[in-house]
Amino acid sequence: MAELKSDAKSDKKMPTEPVVVTDADFDKFVAKYPLVLVDCWAPWCGPCRMVAPVIDALAKEMSGKVVFGKLNTDENSVIPNKFSISAIPTMMMFKDGKMIDRIIGAQPKEALAARIKRNF
Repeated sequence: MAELKSDAKSDKKMPTEPVVVTDADFDKFVAKYPLVLVDCWAPWCGPCRMVAPVIDALAKEMSGKVVFGKLNTDENSVIPNKFSISAIPTMMMFKDGKMIDRIIGAQPKEALAARIKRNF
């Protein structure tokens, strides 16, 4: 039975690095994988730059369980408006295409990992 489960996961081809997401492909991206975290950020945002290596590391560590996306709010305004994002970084978790959690502000790696794992 373990083989069947691993085969099903490999069919999804889950990325091991954060995926650049835009307004145009956001809905398709969050619907494509069972569990997704989208990091809403901007290049000028200091806390966003602090969180970026944490997101990169967690994408590798949680590969096969969570897919991470990055949405640049300077280049994409539709999604931040749709979800009323007024502060960055804001991370939104989606399970089966529906938002289940929102994390606002920079978080230490351990805290962010624990918050994500609650949704496995």
